[in-house]
Amino acid sequence: MQHVFHGQLTEAHNKRHLPHKFLVPPACTRLSLRLHFEPAQAGDARNMLTLTLFDPAGFRGAGHRGGNLHELYLAPDSATAGYIAGPLPAGTWIAQIDAHRVGAEEPCTYSLTVTVETAGGAVAEKTGAVAPPDFDRVLSSTPGWYRGDLHAHTRHSDGDWDEADLVAAARAERLDFVALTDHNTVSGLASFAGLGGDHLLTMGGLELTTFWGHAVCLGLSEWLDWRVDASGTAMANIARSLQSSGAHFAIAHPRSPGDPYCTGCRWLYPDMMPGPARCVEVWNGPWVPPGGAPSYNEEGLALWYQWLNAGFHLVATAGSDAHSLADYRNRPGFNVVYADDLSQSAILRGVAAGHLYLSSGPTLQLRASQTGERTAMMGDHLKVDSHAGDLCLEASCTLCPPDSLLRLVENGQVIDEVPVSGAAEHTWEQPANPGTWYLMELRDRHHEMLALTNPIFFTAGD
Repeated sequence: MQHVFHGQLTEAHNKRHLPHKFLVPPACTRLSLRLHFEPAQAGDARNMLTLTLFDPAGFRGAGHRGGNLHELYLAPDSATAGYIAGPLPAGTWIAQIDAHRVGAEEPCTYSLTVTVETAGGAVAEKTGAVAPPDFDRVLSSTPGWYRGDLHAHTRHSDGDWDEADLVAAARAERLDFVALTDHNTVSGLASFAGLGGDHLLTMGGLELTTFWGHAVCLGLSEWLDWRVDASGTAMANIARSLQSSGAHFAIAHPRSPGDPYCTGCRWLYPDMMPGPARCVEVWNGPWVPPGGAPSYNEEGLALWYQWLNAGFHLVATAGSDAHSLADYRNRPGFNVVYADDLSQSAILRGVAAGHLYLSSGPTLQLRASQTGERTAMMGDHLKVDSHAGDLCLEASCTLCPPDSLLRLVENGQVIDEVPVSGAAEHTWEQPANPGTWYLMELRDRHHEMLALTNPIFFTAGD
């Protein structure tokens, strides 16, 4: 049995979801779908259509990848990467074409073919939801600093490697944790969960990849509906829901180049600047893109400083955004988190508290105190008395390349810069002004970021 759909899209269909309903009879053993569209290119950028699939009960997968030909299948025991194997229940299914970009130069014509295969005789249909993957494990009960990656992709979306390749690269990098965040799908998480252990924690998540911005969501193993409006109201509700449950929501690469070359990559939600979001991915991939292109991470850093000065105490995170082994070889930023133990929940608590720094290699820490009393670490809020003496800010770093620059940043402005090489420690005495925040940047001789701390915030004492 086949269902065939044809259509023509224009620029007016941009950033719309186009549902195509079809019936699946009882005893279905395999579904095959083929989406083809022309032209692949519109002007100097590509047209981009992707395919999301729903069965009568909900999400069955998404293929967020490029190209103008998408072919996939689902069967009870296997499926194309991005889609979820399992029972093929009778009823109304939906093949949704997601129009990320349709160029204005000429219409885009598509054909969608759904092939339904059934058994010769009756097949007993299995019922019940597939159990979500289990990431609830503790690999070390020791409190300490743990280094890892919060943003990576595989063939389940637009990556060029599979889950085992990602895990192997994380082990070679000697990471303590790594998260899988494929675009709008959780199909790779079941196998990814089973690849952890032996000192490497695997973590569950996805990259919520919408038409007006991306968000890294962690601490989950089930699909999130990314069909939100342009205002950001629904996106804000997602952020609140995840954060209230102990999960993680981070605005991803907010100043990445956007349409038409990277559709949806730039953060454009007017009600989420930053709204209820508590984290922002300031460091995406390598600090400076290969080939010497301008660094959108510098723009993201400036935006974060702007939000901090506006009173939004967002936590900065990093993500390799790796799609292949080559991306791990380009010196991406990783997260070094102080956590109670090596578990998904503890890592996410450490991130939420701001107890982390970002680094492509060196170590970097910042501590603060007043009159020798309670010491604050990165992410902390320290109550101070402006009449009780200066603040003591102590920074330490190791593995610094020759002629690196250790910078003290106050409220977004560099107020001191110290040359360092190898290992170094430095102390500053600063006025105890409530409402001030400090952090450290470590840059190389060419001013490329090597490491970045989260701020310490100073508030008025009782």
